[in-house]
Amino acid sequence: MRGLFLILLFTITSCVGQNESLKEINHLSKELTEISGIEILEGSDLIWAINDSGNPNIVYGFTQKGELQQEIEIENAENVDWEDLAKDNHGTLYIADTGNNDNDREDLTIYIIKDFLQQKEEATAKKIEFSFEDQEAFPADDENMNFGSEALIYKDGFLYMFTKNRSKHPDGTVNVYKLPAKPGTYKAKKIGSYQTCEGKRECWITAASINSEENEVILLSEEHVWKLSNFEGDDFFGGKIQQYDIPGKRTQKESICYKNSTTAFLADEKESKRKGRNLYEFSLK
Repeated sequence: MRGLFLILLFTITSCVGQNESLKEINHLSKELTEISGIEILEGSDLIWAINDSGNPNIVYGFTQKGELQQEIEIENAENVDWEDLAKDNHGTLYIADTGNNDNDREDLTIYIIKDFLQQKEEATAKKIEFSFEDQEAFPADDENMNFGSEALIYKDGFLYMFTKNRSKHPDGTVNVYKLPAKPGTYKAKKIGSYQTCEGKRECWITAASINSEENEVILLSEEHVWKLSNFEGDDFFGGKIQQYDIPGKRTQKESICYKNSTTAFLADEKESKRKGRNLYEFSLK
């Protein structure tokens, strides 16, 4: 009986710990129904966000209470399928127009907005236009549909994209590609791969964020967060890899960024049959 009691106690304690790892903060404004990327910027108390395909070419700033405070339109940009935000340490914001569910796009773009926080209601962006160095067919073969990305980070003068594997029979493999973080036309160079898990939506990488001070990267899917740490240079998968399960009902989580070294902000889209459109805190302890 004592052994059974200890097992039950351990199980209850574990469940409580898992539930405490995700905390819903607030419901978001209806303007962020299809929120697809978030970022916090030094010098601003707001969380900055974008929506994905079919939405205005606007970057939104909102408070942790979910209140919309600022809108900045990117004048010379089109929202074909905006999927993530990244930042450098010089005040530049990067917008990844890299969603590519059908793996047929030949207009993949990353927008560069320098001195982003100095902008008012409108801003002008410079552009990176690119293709993946190893994609030969448009669309790609059904068994190799791994040429779209919804996850972008900046590190040491380069941008890195982690792919969303939509192959017909996916094995959870995510690839990482590298680009110079400056305007131009490029071939994105494949520099690494990692098998997250076997499955589809639970293994699709939908966002990324980097903590440069701790040399850590986090990747998001609808059900998991992976933390990459103790890597050298940009060998992101060459160090320690930890998988965290996201408790509760699965929703379309497409946004993540570091709040601090032990906590991340998450956000999910509004879906017709699910709640969604919420901001969360997720513990990385």
